[in-house]
Amino acid sequence: MHPASSVILFTTTSGAGYGLLALLGLLGPAGLVPQGRWFGFTGLGLALALITAGLLASTFHLGHPERAWRAISQWRSSWLSREGAMALATYVPAGLFGIGWVFFERTGGAWALAGILAAAGAALTVTCTGMIYASLKPIRQWRDALVVPLYLGFALASGALVLNALMHLFGAPSHGIEGLSLLALAGTWLVKVIYWRRIDATKGASTPESATGLGALGTVRQLDPPHSEENYLLREMGFRVARKHATRLRRIALALGAALPVALTAAQLGGHGATAALLAVLALLAAGLGVAIERWLFFAEATHTVTLYYGQRP
Repeated sequence: MHPASSVILFTTTSGAGYGLLALLGLLGPAGLVPQGRWFGFTGLGLALALITAGLLASTFHLGHPERAWRAISQWRSSWLSREGAMALATYVPAGLFGIGWVFFERTGGAWALAGILAAAGAALTVTCTGMIYASLKPIRQWRDALVVPLYLGFALASGALVLNALMHLFGAPSHGIEGLSLLALAGTWLVKVIYWRRIDATKGASTPESATGLGALGTVRQLDPPHSEENYLLREMGFRVARKHATRLRRIALALGAALPVALTAAQLGGHGATAALLAVLALLAAGLGVAIERWLFFAEATHTVTLYYGQRP
């Protein structure tokens, strides 16, 4: 599939935003993050900014972005529509939670309920995003049980790293956020490696032979291409990345997204001050680059069965 930059930006930035929002919605009422209004303003403001930037970026991939609102009306049958509906609905409890935290410096009571609902909305929205891809049967790399857990895992890991950086910049005790970041990073990238091995070991169920019913006669080959020039299907669904490039990019993604952030975060354990804050920010930046490369590969390595019609083999 064509790895559109707008969709990559959407899934990475909004994922980090929803991960941060979920953590603030759960840890704020528990008193595990600073309760001052400026921390709440910065944390929730950053989370909503990342979410909004990602949602706006996703509309750039549409032929008519001004009609994006119509997609929400199909929530009964479309995961894309459900994602949009959940994204909009999550703004309501997130806004209420922000009012209690920023204006009244309170995260308990009814405000805590708003925070929990915001966290639930964030998790459901990311789940819907993952299901947009996991529900597509013609793309075997996406029709995998690990796709949705990976979207949730990367959202949690990214959000935890953002929160960890904020805690250090505000000079607050970590309360285990560093450990949570390490666990989320290690666990998510481990699942990602398993996912890569799974898609490498499996082949598509359909072949030119099975599609034409001529497999008993031997290998089916094209005499002429179905089109004389490139069309929409080839641009969007016929993108291919060479195996040697994919392998190299996977290693870079693991180095930037897993190894380096884990090392930098581990170096912060028990530390305070400017050095620890700098390490936290560097870990966040490295992880962001790694996730962006991982997301590019997620699209670039996906093959749609329609490409069989154009002579590509699974």
